[in-house]
Amino acid sequence: MTIAAMLATRAQAIISCHPDDSVRHAACLLAEKRIGALPVLEHGKVAGIFSERDLLYCVARNGGDALSLPVRDVMTAEAITITPQEKALDTLGLMTRRRIRHLPVVDNGELIAFVSIGDIVKYRIETIEAEASQLRDYIQLA
Repeated sequence: MTIAAMLATRAQAIISCHPDDSVRHAACLLAEKRIGALPVLEHGKVAGIFSERDLLYCVARNGGDALSLPVRDVMTAEAITITPQEKALDTLGLMTRRRIRHLPVVDNGELIAFVSIGDIVKYRIETIEAEASQLRDYIQLA
């Protein structure tokens, strides 16, 4: 099971921000869309990730002034990315080891999706449930 197979089962609009956007703007997007992180795009490429964690650390360091800072000053740069060919279980292991909850999916240098650990777990559970159902059907027919 690959990330490409998982992405084929769902439509996803990618909500993103630019490194020059204010932290206030990015925080408003997180709240409005009820999401935990945004890919930060510059010239169509992933420049970093801005997450709830980045917001929290920024506010803890800078207080209310944090909201006027540009996202580039607080985002997690050098974002870890994956390709659509990555196996879902390998991706889940990577996220667990690196203690991250969101990954940009990049194909030929272009962002094609942004997945969360919840997306991968949900897809994995659906796959396991489908396999169990098929096994039950097979056993009942035997």
